[in-house]
Amino acid sequence: MYQTIEIYSLGSVLVDAHLQRAGDSGLGCGDPWALSFSYKQTDKLSKKDIKRGLKVFFHCAYANFQCASCRRIWPSVRVVLLFRYRLRGGKGTVIMRPFGQACRRCQDDNFHLPGFYKDEVKQALLRLFTEIRKNCYGEEDDSGESSGLGTTKVRSKPHEKTLCEACHMGFCSQDDQDDK
Repeated sequence: MYQTIEIYSLGSVLVDAHLQRAGDSGLGCGDPWALSFSYKQTDKLSKKDIKRGLKVFFHCAYANFQCASCRRIWPSVRVVLLFRYRLRGGKGTVIMRPFGQACRRCQDDNFHLPGFYKDEVKQALLRLFTEIRKNCYGEEDDSGESSGLGTTKVRSKPHEKTLCEACHMGFCSQDDQDDK
């Protein structure tokens, strides 16, 4: 018997529900947090951003992509998510950007946005919450996981820098030995 697996964009109700519960179970802080998206944001923080308390966090996740031109679908274990966040005046703000991938078949330099499984969204948010608790509330990270781009997934295929939007922008930390 087959089980249907739903794929979510990070803009879905699932993310909103996790952030709404973040004050109670995720972050354990009681402060309200809001999530927004900016597909133009970078990891660079201006002096004004730093003064306003913005922090940057990267996470790598598993997702699927679908080419808008040829409809080809492919999975990737190397989908980079960029989060910028801050706590100011008792209110938290998270701005995130998922990086896309280009279609190998079309080779048209169009980067397609990822679709995530529910468990991947949850994992990304839990990692983000750990970073927020550490950097905004001074809590120690006792999870034993290092933050950043690292992922526990095994990469089965070489990383293709030419198809990775994060590589084009200098955010992907894939080793050169894995490149095609």
